[in-house]
Amino acid sequence: MPTTNEPIDWTRIDTVFLDMDGTLLDLHFDNHFWLEHVPRRYGEARGLSFEAARAELHARYRDIAGTLDWYCVDHWSRELGLDIVLLKREVEHLIAVHPHVMDFLEALAALGKRRVLVTNAHQKTLALKLERTPLAGHLERVISAHDLGVAKESPEFWPAFQAIEPFDTERTLFVDDNLDVLRAARAHGLRQLLAVLAPDSKQPPRQTDEFPAISDFSALLPGLAASVQSTVSGA
Repeated sequence: MPTTNEPIDWTRIDTVFLDMDGTLLDLHFDNHFWLEHVPRRYGEARGLSFEAARAELHARYRDIAGTLDWYCVDHWSRELGLDIVLLKREVEHLIAVHPHVMDFLEALAALGKRRVLVTNAHQKTLALKLERTPLAGHLERVISAHDLGVAKESPEFWPAFQAIEPFDTERTLFVDDNLDVLRAARAHGLRQLLAVLAPDSKQPPRQTDEFPAISDFSALLPGLAASVQSTVSGA
């Protein structure tokens, strides 16, 4: 896999696996929802101050972070006594596609690449976000980790995923903002991995030396355009 500043050789890629939250979609929605909106509504329901509710919920979040339950709206609805999907609807206007994502997906289509969304998001959250964005029409397949019963961070995820979505580990690019997920993919044998450094538009970009990385998909568009042009010229 090339370094961040080196172009990707798109002739060596057949399939692109894409995370959703923080990668294709702005993580600001999720961060605002779990860190601000849910504590506020939970505090209102329990007669707690916002600060007390947020402290309690942060501790509960930490206890199951990285597990499938953390991503499960049904789990949190039961645990908190709140209708999590309804609460998401209250702030759904914050759901937004990252800049340059649609251009990126269209360029992949022009090159005939298979585009697969692979997300930890619960099916109910996934349905809401696909309803609110144009992503669905630009993907060949959408898979939730909840379909497989294990989170992407888990080493068990990738063999289960490959059983339902066969892929060549050498000819697949995987883009995600979660470094633990990228590590699990690497351990399974995926070699072409790309981290997203700015998952939340309201937060400063992060840094990592562990994986090649981009701040947004504009970094990949020139190389894709050149590949499209080369394909047209050679036709």
